[in-house]
Amino acid sequence: MKVQNPHDKFFKKTFGDVAVAGDFLDNYLPQSIVDIIDMDTLEPQKDSFINKELQESFSDLLFKANINNREGYLYFLFEHKSYPSRDVAFQLLKYMVEIWNAKVENTTQLPVIIPLVIYHGRDGWNIKPTLGEIILGYEELPTDVQTLIPDYKYLLYDLSRYTDEQIKGAVINKIVMTMMRDMPREDIIQILKFVLKAAIILLELEDKQTGMEYLETLVRYLLSARSDLTKGHFNELVKKIETIYPEGSERIMTLAEMFREEGMERGIIKGMEQGIEKGETKALVRTAIKLLTRKFGSVPEDIKQGISKLDASTLDVILDRVLDYESLEDVKRYLQ
Repeated sequence: MKVQNPHDKFFKKTFGDVAVAGDFLDNYLPQSIVDIIDMDTLEPQKDSFINKELQESFSDLLFKANINNREGYLYFLFEHKSYPSRDVAFQLLKYMVEIWNAKVENTTQLPVIIPLVIYHGRDGWNIKPTLGEIILGYEELPTDVQTLIPDYKYLLYDLSRYTDEQIKGAVINKIVMTMMRDMPREDIIQILKFVLKAAIILLELEDKQTGMEYLETLVRYLLSARSDLTKGHFNELVKKIETIYPEGSERIMTLAEMFREEGMERGIIKGMEQGIEKGETKALVRTAIKLLTRKFGSVPEDIKQGISKLDASTLDVILDRVLDYESLEDVKRYLQ
């Protein structure tokens, strides 16, 4: 199911990377938990357990790993509403039961599931991270009665409360955490300054390809998540990004042009909500054809026609990978 929420896309694009997720776990899990997880066995799962009605408010990622020398799971729930959900513990419990149903044949031996909630809304999280918090009168019950009622605690990461000094980890993890923290609350000028700073940091990575990919992800997130981004702001950002990279760099010039095209077509000049999906698809078609033409000199009519018939999700994939194509044959496989 296609989810339009830009926070969902950014979270899955970044935390879906084992290196980013692993670095987060290394730096933010309690040490007692880190000590029993073999991070080398961390393996992303394709499953999602969010129902359709909640997909615009929550995102999730599931990882399998050896926990205390046995197969277990780490479940990330990312809440991207502006305020916390009081029933998140109940939602998490349902998702964990669904994970057990999906992953376990013998339910007499259930694997460990460690639940983590990441929240970046404007309002701080003011709810206790336990199921007992939402069970009416739970704390007033005698202890021996409480033991008869299910209760558990989830790990909570309220990004709104993190200072720059408290954001830990490797370069990419710090950039991702800061971007998720600031996007809903900082003014657009501060966001633009941070993206430019991140571009400089990413350039210094030994793996230039990874740096380029994360820069692209940051700018796409900016385009889709901030309605107050003006054409002037954006063009100035792209100009500065171009000057950061070595003169004559074909890849950054192509990437900058893609930013410019997408800023015009998708992020800055927006139509009314009615019919926006159809308009976005047409804009993606134009952008894809323009970028392929710039990269390869010309695009045959049959390929243009094929591109014009693709849906928005496939067009997004083509745009994501346009810098890596060696020939138009790489594009044709999406037109089958």
